[in-house]
Amino acid sequence: MQPSLDPHQLDTGTLALFVGHGAALLVQEQLAEQGFGDLRFSHGYVFQCLIDDEPTVGELATHLGMTQQGASKAVTELERLDYCERVPDAADARIRRVRLTGRGQDAVATARRARTALDQRLADRFGEQLLAEHRDLLVRLLHELGGTVAVERRAVRPPR
Repeated sequence: MQPSLDPHQLDTGTLALFVGHGAALLVQEQLAEQGFGDLRFSHGYVFQCLIDDEPTVGELATHLGMTQQGASKAVTELERLDYCERVPDAADARIRRVRLTGRGQDAVATARRARTALDQRLADRFGEQLLAEHRDLLVRLLHELGGTVAVERRAVRPPR
């Protein structure tokens, strides 16, 4: 079945945003089915900072462009849900670092599998070549709009 939406009705950015939202919703559904239904899209911004690092709450706040109070609130919520924990710094026990728990790491792995499965579904539906061409175009558009550095550094910030 062909889509009824005229591709010229929406600008490129809005269309890409809606595609991204659709993909994110599918990943959220997969997470919920695997026992991670308490995760919200906004938690992903914190997770991206904890995948390769163990920042302090202050460092997390700076990385996300938010107040220390806001970062602390997000960490407290994720701690309550058992996705992250605060641990003493190896060099200075007075400093507390935030890291993913085993449950947090499992959620990351589940989300990665869900995104991989979605990519495979799209490749099966539209073909590997066409999907690769469109992904390449999206990367070039992201670069043109100045977003590649933030993605490469895992520094994508939540919308204000």
